[in-house]
Amino acid sequence: MGDRTSGAFEVTAFEPEETDEQPGATLGRVRITKEFTGGLTGASVVRMLSVLDGSGGPAAYVAVERFTGALDGRPGSFVLQHSAPGSHGERLSIRVVAGTGTDGLAGITGVFELEVDEEGRHTYVLEYELG
Repeated sequence: MGDRTSGAFEVTAFEPEETDEQPGATLGRVRITKEFTGGLTGASVVRMLSVLDGSGGPAAYVAVERFTGALDGRPGSFVLQHSAPGSHGERLSIRVVAGTGTDGLAGITGVFELEVDEEGRHTYVLEYELG
């Protein structure tokens, strides 16, 4: 990847929209909003589908997230695609969806990594290229 930026974000809303509780697993659909600071400044809306295992622990999720704001001063928007098998030490995969960049972010590709510390603070690193 060509460029790298980092910062933090805060989850500003977590709104469950649908839950399907059955023996063995609970399926959920959630809308999440975030506010970003650092290299990314702006906000995003996440649409997430999740699976909780029979004991109520995270088992898997997929999501799409539209970021709107600026990346290192360039205005625009792009979409991230999330995929994770759960939170039992497995690696989270988040990528910029090719072809979704607008305005100054047209042609963006990249990989978004996030970390949540013990106090629940979220930080990110975005490695990207602009086409």
